[in-house]
Amino acid sequence: MSDALTLYVNTGYTSPYALASFVTLKEKNLPFTIVEIDLGADAHRERSYQKSSITERVPILTHGDFAVSESSAICEYLEDAFPSSPRVLPMNPQARARARQVQAWIRSDLMPIRMERSTSTVFQHDKAKPLSAEAQAAAEKLVRAAEALLTNPSGNLLDEWCIADVDLAMMLNRLVHNGDPVPAKLERYVKTQWSRPNVQAWVALAASANA
Repeated sequence: MSDALTLYVNTGYTSPYALASFVTLKEKNLPFTIVEIDLGADAHRERSYQKSSITERVPILTHGDFAVSESSAICEYLEDAFPSSPRVLPMNPQARARARQVQAWIRSDLMPIRMERSTSTVFQHDKAKPLSAEAQAAAEKLVRAAEALLTNPSGNLLDEWCIADVDLAMMLNRLVHNGDPVPAKLERYVKTQWSRPNVQAWVALAASANA
């Protein structure tokens, strides 16, 4: 198998899942190439892309002839394939389960927030409307859960930073960036996670793409 790693992302760099995959690669110090996919032009539906993606979504990671999609699967694959590089998930089984729990929850719940505070409001600075009652209820649920989760003295989700911190901070930043009320503790958490160099590397790519 070739050692070449390629990450396929959307052209506007607005995908939170591509962000998590990008940060995983950067944190693990793995060299990789980025290929942009224009979702607006339906490039993800082209047969050549379907062959690798199966699900016609971004991101996709290719490692030689192998391809895997879904960011949580990409993250775990990189942990398994490159065990000697810096870890992005905890070694402790219970901590690792907590990180996976947060990742799975962020990807499967809170749809009203994802709809009304899309990542375009964060990365492309689109103006957001006031939250609907449904989205406000989802925001309150997110805040309650985040406050219950973020009790570690490290300031991270767990004893050490992990990739689930990026996922949780990204979801919270949908509110923070748009001026929705969030407790100061959670604002500080978002600011800390957002200032991480490899997150800022993605923010810079998004800024360049949307200039």
